[in-house]
Amino acid sequence: MQIATQAEVGVTNVSAIDSINSTFAALQRAQLERRGSFTLEARIAQLDKLRDAIKRYESKIIAACAADFRKPAPEVKLTELLPVLQEIRCTKRHLRRWMRPKRVPASIGVLGTKSYVRPEPKGVCLIIAPWNYPLNLSLGPLVSALAAGNGAIIKPSEMTPHTSKVIADIVAETFPPDLVSVIEGDAAVAQQLLALPFDHVFFTGSPAVGKLVMEAAAKNLTSVTLELGGKSPTIVGPSANIKKAARNIVWGKFANNGQTCIAPDHVFVHASIAEQFNEALRIEIRRVYGKTPEAQKSTADYCRIVNQRHFQRVSNLIDDAKAKGARILEGGVTDAEDNYVSPTLISNVSSNMEISREELFGPILPVIEFDDIDSVINKINDNPKPLALYVFDKNKSFAQEVIDRTSSGAVGVNLTVVHFLHPNLPFGGVNNSGIGATHGEYGFRAFSHEKALMEDKHSFIHLLFPPYTAWIRRLIDAAVRILS
Repeated sequence: MQIATQAEVGVTNVSAIDSINSTFAALQRAQLERRGSFTLEARIAQLDKLRDAIKRYESKIIAACAADFRKPAPEVKLTELLPVLQEIRCTKRHLRRWMRPKRVPASIGVLGTKSYVRPEPKGVCLIIAPWNYPLNLSLGPLVSALAAGNGAIIKPSEMTPHTSKVIADIVAETFPPDLVSVIEGDAAVAQQLLALPFDHVFFTGSPAVGKLVMEAAAKNLTSVTLELGGKSPTIVGPSANIKKAARNIVWGKFANNGQTCIAPDHVFVHASIAEQFNEALRIEIRRVYGKTPEAQKSTADYCRIVNQRHFQRVSNLIDDAKAKGARILEGGVTDAEDNYVSPTLISNVSSNMEISREELFGPILPVIEFDDIDSVINKINDNPKPLALYVFDKNKSFAQEVIDRTSSGAVGVNLTVVHFLHPNLPFGGVNNSGIGATHGEYGFRAFSHEKALMEDKHSFIHLLFPPYTAWIRRLIDAAVRILS
């Protein structure tokens, strides 16, 4: 998603702006009326309705993802449907505990009081979803928003119009419009939405656009959760299980045609096993997607680049690398009419190539040899903190050294991408790769305000109130000595 410039805002006509404003106002009114009455049972009922609707719409969701970018049905089930349905199941199981006010023990200075932390809804939330996992990253955050007691507006991506339409149909059939609404549109619509005083914004997309979202939210002092991305590095150590590493990396990289924010962006492989590893990657690509270029292009198991603009971007990355001395180890086949880029392995990578600087977000995997793990760690630390980092090695101390000496949103050891499917792990980045976290209780907390509650029972704090007589001054001095 792009954020519109001031000149582009005029694309959104007056009636569309009025519609956006009236939808937002209706959610605000309903949220105030609902406050305190959106009980555990009511929230679970809404989650049940969402689950049932997703299951009813399964065939339409699969057809829409196929129409938008030829996403295979098994990938739709695994990466779009399963995460949301699993999120609903996990949330329902634990929501009572999450909602319960948590007792906080009193410190010496406030003896005689009772204190709690009570999660309450933030209010009306905006969910801006991307195109790469259009259903998952629209309805997954919605589960957390509803669980926390909020109303929400979803802005799905205009780049996947068929799936966006299905999301709108699901929401319209499932929820009253003053609880959840979908507003479709382009960058100008996103800008109009971001100008409104939402109580929380949940954005998934690129770091560059994330900065613009955060800037827009700051004008209303709106809190944000930013799920961004970056160049997630992968390290294959000298003691790695080569076959297992190749299997996991090929799946994590080329599923969804590489259009995954936590896909391995590039691989550092130890020089002692580089030749074997490269061959293992080639064998795995051919086993999964087809032994010939023709078979790979015709397989039903391989997605497409989402549109012509992104196809051209990915194609240009390959051309730039080749022009600057890179070697194509596998693939490199493109077809502009079909937005097709074959699974591509690239070696002889140098720092002056665009693939070394830009988040690839496509089916290109640079393979870089190394001898010294220090040099790899230094390269990782010289770049913005990634959303994910992957390490393959049988030696636990090798992996632990990488974990200890780097910073990333998550680390996968001898696997890729799967941590996204774990509902009890926080999913989020660090700095350039994101702010805040989602999934399970972490998602519930992202959409909740943790209100402090304190009740006086038999406290003695009034003994320190003015007027500050000599006796009270001595009490204050004693309290400072004892409590500090």
